[in-house]
Amino acid sequence: MKSREEYFTQFIAHAVMICLSIFALLPFVLLIIASFTDNQTAIIYGYSFTPKKWSLEAFDYIFREWRTIGRAYGVTVVVTSLGTTMSLLITSMLAYALSKDDLPGRNILMFIVIFTMLFNGGIVSSYFIYNNIFKIRNTIWALIVPGLLMNGFNIILVRNYYRSNIPLSLFEVAELDGIGELTVFFMIVVPLSLPIFATTGLMTAIMYWNDWTNGLYYLTERGGSHLYNIQNILNRVNENINFLANNASRMGGQAINTSQIPSTTVRMAIAAVGIVPILVVYPFFQKYFVRGITIGAVKE
Repeated sequence: MKSREEYFTQFIAHAVMICLSIFALLPFVLLIIASFTDNQTAIIYGYSFTPKKWSLEAFDYIFREWRTIGRAYGVTVVVTSLGTTMSLLITSMLAYALSKDDLPGRNILMFIVIFTMLFNGGIVSSYFIYNNIFKIRNTIWALIVPGLLMNGFNIILVRNYYRSNIPLSLFEVAELDGIGELTVFFMIVVPLSLPIFATTGLMTAIMYWNDWTNGLYYLTERGGSHLYNIQNILNRVNENINFLANNASRMGGQAINTSQIPSTTVRMAIAAVGIVPILVVYPFFQKYFVRGITIGAVKE
């Protein structure tokens, strides 16, 4: 039986968590409501949970310009899918190698991974390498490769998960049977590591979905505007609402009168469209996310 103090502590903890959850959800609720607010009402009175006038003009504009915005949405989906899959493959295989105590040069590789968590080459050197050496400018790889390279935090999480949750005896039996490392990895390690893969995959997918800096650095309006993702479109709208109208014909849409654009609420509508997939997918990965973070963060 729980004591009165324990019940009181539990009540306070639940109350605090409920309040924090409400505070976290309120911005999303305001975002959705603002996207359904009349543009002139939003300009005059600002955003409100109880707008004086409702309107679908922002979403009507999105549907009219769906060839432009929809293309950006498609680019975002493709980049997120490819980037997350490739990043998971690289991260999981490197973490598997680092989990081996008998790996030659293991300490050097661990130092390199940890070093990247503390320092980076900076924007100028990274831009020079990607642009002049890898030549990814104005290609789809400009949105994938810069975020594809090693993420030290994810590698450490996956490595710790391997060492803490996969019995060493499985590897010993596989070695006695003469099974190769690739077979061990894909037939034993991968099926037993779905929680940590879901955790790191979700974090990577969110990073790719919300990324706009790579498009800003490596895509130009003349040669790469057709590869803008939904975040780049939203960023350009925030800078200049005329962007969509001026580039509609180049990106597959039709030119429109810029006075028809609900400049204030369309920002909210595009942002709402951009976050819907994340809000839909996250609940299905939540249990794996919590488990993967908890177990993967365990120190040796």
